[in-house]
Amino acid sequence: MGRKTSWFLVAVAAWNFLTWIMFARNLYDAHSSGEDRPQGYWVAHTGLIVVNLALGAVFAVLGVRSLRRSR
Repeated sequence: MGRKTSWFLVAVAAWNFLTWIMFARNLYDAHSSGEDRPQGYWVAHTGLIVVNLALGAVFAVLGVRSLRRSR
């Protein structure tokens, strides 16, 4: 994998972490303020957050490992 691709993976991982952590905080604030939503809404969005943070972790690991190998 080239350095540009590695840096792209690291950037995508950082973007994933930033946006999904922000979304998780907003979702938590909405839930704790008593926003009236069906239980499935909270479960589905929590699942999305978990999956996308896991993908971000995978992208970060792949990108960093590739950058270390290309030195």
